[in-house]
Amino acid sequence: MDTPKKILIVDDDSFLLDMYALKFTQAGYTVDTALGPKICLEKLRGGLVPDIMLMDIVMPEMDGFEMLEVINAEGLIAHTIKIVLSNRGQSADVARGQALGVSGYIVKANTTPTEVIGRVAEIITTKKTA
Repeated sequence: MDTPKKILIVDDDSFLLDMYALKFTQAGYTVDTALGPKICLEKLRGGLVPDIMLMDIVMPEMDGFEMLEVINAEGLIAHTIKIVLSNRGQSADVARGQALGVSGYIVKANTTPTEVIGRVAEIITTKKTA
């Protein structure tokens, strides 16, 4: 990596949020976290522009898809690589994510944190060459 990539991790589980923040920091990323969609939207509306946004789908108040719809409707972070990290991996969910501009879809249950970092790096590389 040339310059550290700025990643925003959005999840409603503070344990997972802290664990992924630590793992991505150790992998050389600059990490920002949001405990749920409301905090995420506040940060983005406040001017935060991450290179990558890694987000859960199943969250209270507003799910990740609804959050993406708001982000897209408000024209926030148009150039950010958006990646879903969720336990929901049904093809309908993957298709909905793609329709909303998601570049990658990682199923938590099938992936270790180290593998998640590897997959995110792969998705970034694929996006750069695309």
